[in-house]
Amino acid sequence: MLSLRRRLVLVQVGVTVAVMAIAAFGAYAVFARNVHRELDAALLALAETELGMLLSADAGSAATVHEAPSGPGAPSFVRLDRLVQIVGPDGRVLARSTNLGEAQLPIPPLLRERLAAGETVFETLEGFGEEPTRMVSVPVPGRAATLAVQVAGSLDDVNRTVAMASVLFLVLGGALLLALGLAGTLITRRAFRAIDEVVQQAHRISDANLSERLPSPGTADEVGRLVETLNAMLARIEHGMEAQRRFTADASHELRSPLSRLRTELELALRRPREPAAYVQTLRSALDEVESLSLLVEELLVLARIDAGQEREAAETVALDRLAEEAVRRLEPMARERGIRLRLELLAPVAVRVARGAANLALANLLDNALKFSPDGGTVHVDVFAPPGSGEAVVRIADHGPGIRSDELPHLFERFYRGAGARSDETTPGLGLGLALSQAVVQGHGGRIEAMNAPGGGARFELRLPLAAAWPEPPMLTPH
Repeated sequence: MLSLRRRLVLVQVGVTVAVMAIAAFGAYAVFARNVHRELDAALLALAETELGMLLSADAGSAATVHEAPSGPGAPSFVRLDRLVQIVGPDGRVLARSTNLGEAQLPIPPLLRERLAAGETVFETLEGFGEEPTRMVSVPVPGRAATLAVQVAGSLDDVNRTVAMASVLFLVLGGALLLALGLAGTLITRRAFRAIDEVVQQAHRISDANLSERLPSPGTADEVGRLVETLNAMLARIEHGMEAQRRFTADASHELRSPLSRLRTELELALRRPREPAAYVQTLRSALDEVESLSLLVEELLVLARIDAGQEREAAETVALDRLAEEAVRRLEPMARERGIRLRLELLAPVAVRVARGAANLALANLLDNALKFSPDGGTVHVDVFAPPGSGEAVVRIADHGPGIRSDELPHLFERFYRGAGARSDETTPGLGLGLALSQAVVQGHGGRIEAMNAPGGGARFELRLPLAAAWPEPPMLTPH
């Protein structure tokens, strides 16, 4: 199969040949027609001159062809290669030019009829004389004894001129075609040389050297834009691969720690005989580690399904204020254990388009996160509202904890990321997946979660979801 480069060159040559052929044929036809018209005009002018002289003569005088008189004067080219004769109504030749000799121009009956009707007739005579001949017959008005003046001329010069023009067209067309073909070849070779360099560099790039980029041609043409697009795609792939490696390393670390603790506890329990109560305590500790591992594996599976596009539930119209009430009710016992007050403020009913399970998961994780970092005896504020004109419903969850460090805000929703406060306090449970999981499921339904520090201290998270299309936007003010 021909390469793309050769196909482009062949297409270019084919289109050029077609366009040039059409243009050449058109130019040839126009040129040939104009040359023949020039000859016809010259013959007609001579015939009209003879006609004028004939009409200016006396009515009773004999018809004669007016030729240049012989003598010492300069030779005249007026009659050169022109045959002239004057014919009567019966077709008899009344007068002829000297160069016609004893021959006569044809005057068939059909031509006499057309001349008698006053029509000027142009004809090409086939087989007359040694050269192709063009003839014009002009009727003579007002003289019953004279029918027409006929003037004929050779077509040899005209045909030779047209033939030379056709040769010239062919030579110029061939030269132009050759030049365009060479130019097209050079241009495509130069363009495809840059593409070949890109292909060779792309073959050298693998997952081991994703930081390398394709060579830029330094131009803003199609090849330059293609290279820029491919380099941007490589950057996204590199970022994704780096995130995948980091995710795998973090997951391995998170799995290794509870497994190591579980193995250590079991080895200590089996090292020597112990009392039943000691075994029970060991088993309970092992059960806690197993539950932690189960939770981690379950969250990892959910994230993997989300990445593969398999975890998205069908969206439905749900009342977000009721989901918030249910989430607060479920976490009330945990809050009471630490003396934390959950304050829910519903300004108006709000409906959104979201999967119920995704909304419940995000609300539960955000409330659990707020309770973890709230001081004992503190308050967690939960507000549900719809900012006018935004087309969104918002669940705002604010605590009075230590807040979020500014350098931690960009990484807060990364997988396995835990802030400095959570890492330093070993009593704070968590694997660093809750916020990442919540953000992933919410984004899958067209929403987002935003994190910020509250003006009065503490952290504030806003869960934003699109309002249901058929649900009227409630006229309310945004709480402060």
